[in-house]
Amino acid sequence: MPIRLIVGFGFLAHGYAKLSRGPGTFGAVLDTLGVPLPQLLAWLTTLVELIGGAAVLAGAFIPLVSVPMAIVLLTALFTVHSQYGFFSVKFAEVAPTGIKFGPVGYEIILLYLAGLAALAVGGPGRLSLEALMRPQPTSAEYKEGIAK
Repeated sequence: MPIRLIVGFGFLAHGYAKLSRGPGTFGAVLDTLGVPLPQLLAWLTTLVELIGGAAVLAGAFIPLVSVPMAIVLLTALFTVHSQYGFFSVKFAEVAPTGIKFGPVGYEIILLYLAGLAALAVGGPGRLSLEALMRPQPTSAEYKEGIAK
């Protein structure tokens, strides 16, 4: 459950940030990176992060939503983060005004991918919407299962 909550909330937070600034703003970033169809992909990315994040947070349809979520992560890894190396936290300098950090590497992308993979393979757990939707055995079926 902790992995599900962190991954789901993380995606929701990133999707909400894009939505609140307007996906067009993110589209301008994608255009600068040379990504084709930047405005369309900005909207798709925002929706993948919001819908996928909500599904993971609730614990439903994880194998289905993991595919587009992984595509978003891999795109970010190869278009932005790979050039900055592994580490997500890099001290650029310590100044009298505080610590300044350098560009973010791909460490967090790999952690998100690992979390999605673990959830897709291992399932969302007992405290999930998927577990609530699963048919529960009747008492007769339960007793019959124990007898076998």
